[in-house]
Amino acid sequence: MTSGVVEVAFENGVHVVRLSGDVRLNLCSTLERYVEEFLAKGDFHNVIVDLEAADGVDSTTLGQLAKISILCREKFDITPTISSPNPSITRILLSMGFDQVFHIVDSAIPDEACFEKWAAESVDEECAREQVIEAHKVLMSLNLKNEETFRELVDTLEAGR
Repeated sequence: MTSGVVEVAFENGVHVVRLSGDVRLNLCSTLERYVEEFLAKGDFHNVIVDLEAADGVDSTTLGQLAKISILCREKFDITPTISSPNPSITRILLSMGFDQVFHIVDSAIPDEACFEKWAAESVDEECAREQVIEAHKVLMSLNLKNEETFRELVDTLEAGR
């Protein structure tokens, strides 16, 4: 598996976030920084998350993605789309309840946008712990199965504060 990369583009009022390779915790601060920027501007009408080139996506990243959708729905009444042509990743998304907060399509999106690679920022241990806790709490809020799956992890991390 190749290490993960976050690329972003903004075309015709649509933010596109492309995740490639093995996307893990170390890229969450990069993803969060971009999301905070575009949510603050509010100059868009849709968000697409492109997982076509993703080899793997960890649970912290999934929590970040769910947070994107929840905030877009609450603040802008927009339900983002995830492009997931990889059946194994789609299975994970569906098992986590992402079909409740995203439009999930199994086709690739047209690659016409000019993407910019967003570099990962170094994150100290405490910040990383907080990101993991927050991301997993978002996943837990999606359904009871996620609540049961991630409760012990969240409790352990919160006890270590």
